[in-house]
Amino acid sequence: MKKQSSLPRHSVDISEENGVRSLHFGSEWVQGAMRIARPWSLELAYTREMMAGLLLRQGSHWPRRALLIGLGAGSLAKFIYRYLPDCRITVVEINPQVEFVARQYFKLPDDPKRLEVVIGCGADYMLSGERQYDYILLDGFDQDARAGALDTLPFYLACRARLADDGLLAVNLLGRNKGFQGSVERLLAAFDQRLAVFPSCDSGNTIAFATGGNPVEVSLDAMREAAQKLKKETRLDLLPTISRLQLSQPFPDGILRI
Repeated sequence: MKKQSSLPRHSVDISEENGVRSLHFGSEWVQGAMRIARPWSLELAYTREMMAGLLLRQGSHWPRRALLIGLGAGSLAKFIYRYLPDCRITVVEINPQVEFVARQYFKLPDDPKRLEVVIGCGADYMLSGERQYDYILLDGFDQDARAGALDTLPFYLACRARLADDGLLAVNLLGRNKGFQGSVERLLAAFDQRLAVFPSCDSGNTIAFATGGNPVEVSLDAMREAAQKLKKETRLDLLPTISRLQLSQPFPDGILRI
């Protein structure tokens, strides 16, 4: 565990409105949310799009290992825990208070065999270990929406080294942030241009997917079929994401390649 002096000093706050409970880090910026009547669902649009990797890698047993950098309200961890029972989940969260709040107020499961929460710096964790993952989901920001060490070339190179052959990195970028283009350029450099930047959500969040291993080559028709199956099984609707993706850039042969 990090020394107390190195932990974030901002407060961890909760608000509730219209049946939605939200997490804040000492500001109005929403760091996570849960609809109280549907605690396993992905309430925020960008969290739903971070699961679009399920449309890009369509094997029945993918992913088997997922790594989440940043816990927030635990939405992504809970979704994977509920709907991908064969997947083992590791979450790295720098602030132990966030884990406490996620368990007490956002129904994060207590099942260390399937869902391990590591308290520490995501950059240190990525740079110091060797275990590989099928799916790395990067969503780490401070109270001022800054990613810090989690948005550097060495960190992205470490992410690439930690991906299995079929591995994917999903990154939450702030498309309206002035540093957005720099983040994209660092990802392109780390992954040898093998990056797909999805159109931004209404919130301004932009999700990018990268791989350094086996290529992604999936038709839009196959993505729609997978999305329909996913919606039936989990209520997660990624069909609008596919439509926005198709409208945002040309796919002459109807295939997305990374």
